[in-house]
Amino acid sequence: MPITPFLRGQAFDPEMLKNMADAFTEACREIGLKDCDDMLTTLVARQVIELAERGVRTKTALYLLTVREFKDNPQ
Repeated sequence: MPITPFLRGQAFDPEMLKNMADAFTEACREIGLKDCDDMLTTLVARQVIELAERGVRTKTALYLLTVREFKDNPQ
């Protein structure tokens, strides 16, 4: 599942975009989301992007922090 449609003009280098896309795909899978365009998918993408903007760089950290956020706050 690509993360690029959720970027709002933010610029990231190619390696970072790959890490973000991989973390997004894995987080969606872990949370139980399918390849769809719904509000929860958008929230997962926003969380990954926000973490990247705050300086989280590795795919693993992006993934783990995103999944933790959604598992700790199921709404």
